[in-house]
Amino acid sequence: MSEKNFPGPIQIPLATAEVWEKRYEDDTTIETRENKVKSFLIPRESLEKVLALDTDAVRAYLGINDQKERTLLFVGAQYDKETGKYVDVYGKSSSEQNKAEAAEDIVYDGIRPSPPY
Repeated sequence: MSEKNFPGPIQIPLATAEVWEKRYEDDTTIETRENKVKSFLIPRESLEKVLALDTDAVRAYLGINDQKERTLLFVGAQYDKETGKYVDVYGKSSSEQNKAEAAEDIVYDGIRPSPPY
């Protein structure tokens, strides 16, 4: 696979992101020198999309995707003065396929672990 092109979509449905987060939480794999993720390669488009949301901050959740790769899931965060906490702000799908998909909450991915990328 070419390193020039990022594989997979950048928009991830919230429901999928929640599965990936749970997979990471439940993971008991012991990291060794050979399988330890040292960094993440982040596509510019993922950062631009999450920064375009009306937010005060960005939260990065750890997950394990369907290729069994560790990933970061970017979610906007807006400060709530009433609670004194940041609440997640999700993007909306830009899918033109159907209106149900377009209304779906999404987070931003496309990140690849390094190594190998």
